[in-house]
Amino acid sequence: MEATALVDALKRVLKARGLTYADIARGLGLSEASVKRIFSRRDFTLERVDEICLIAGVDFAELARSASEEHAGTERLSVEQETEIVSDPRLLLVALCAVNNWTLDEIIRTYDLTRAECTRCLARLDRLRIIELSPGDRIRPLVSRTFSWRPGGPIQRFFHARIEAEYLGSRFDRPDELFLFTSGMLSHTSSAELVTRLRRVARDFAEQHREDLGLPLAQRFGTS
Repeated sequence: MEATALVDALKRVLKARGLTYADIARGLGLSEASVKRIFSRRDFTLERVDEICLIAGVDFAELARSASEEHAGTERLSVEQETEIVSDPRLLLVALCAVNNWTLDEIIRTYDLTRAECTRCLARLDRLRIIELSPGDRIRPLVSRTFSWRPGGPIQRFFHARIEAEYLGSRFDRPDELFLFTSGMLSHTSSAELVTRLRRVARDFAEQHREDLGLPLAQRFGTS
């Protein structure tokens, strides 16, 4: 299990219990800025994790189990799974919502789907082992925090053919939008370093997505 998975699990626990960095700072006898820096850099000793667990009232073993379960999810679907998803536009829509932690009620309030149609799609995703559908229509994605669609796979090809041109045709001129395309000459070492940084940004994006799950759907919007 990665240390980052443990830290991510700890952040989820703090958010679920309504604890802020200021609360943790008071408990540790540190400044709030110091605590923010520790979390930002993921600069934790096991002793420090234990101290924060004590403040949060969570057992370290429980935290480690949560981190392990989150980290152990599916990294990538098979070609067969993606092929079935992309064969049905409704199934694809529900899959995209489900792996992004939407509830069934949120899906049917937002899109032109009946509850029965949505439930059938969720049942198919459950059989494909992409989600786990529990009593009460609770959805648990079975994908990891680093999940991504297959490079060059059925779903990526679908987006290239149907959606990419429309997406890139946007002016990207709103305050919360940014489009950059830069070119230059780099060494293999520098290129590899930039790729590592971009992967880190992708992990931060996924973490921000998880942190915002507690907000009402009306306060969140699709971001790529």
